Amino acid sequence: MKVNVQAVNFNVDKKLLDFIQEKMDKLEKYYDKIVSSDVFLKLENTSDKENKTVEIKINVPGDDFVVKKTTKSFEEGVDLSVDSLERVILKRKEKLREHL
Repeated sequence: MKVNVQAVNFNVDKKLLDFIQEKMDKLEKYYDKIVSSDVFLKLENTSDKENKTVEIKINVPGDDFVVKKTTKSFEEGVDLSVDSLERVILKRKEKLREHL
């Protein structure tokens, strides 16, 4: 799956990019009609420990799903976001099956 990663206020290292790609590829296991995905990584200028925001938008035919998490690390944010997207995708597949 094509994953567009955009970082705000910092540069993303290869390790984080690979981690994001790997996590996003798992979503295709649940739903193979994902058209594209955008991952936005933002470093907030606050003194909070939880200053890393991950926003993931996936595009499927007829819908867009957006999940946003603010956590202590980008890896944790990506993990939580992908988990949420998994649930949303599975719900959507269930609904589609019911309408057949």
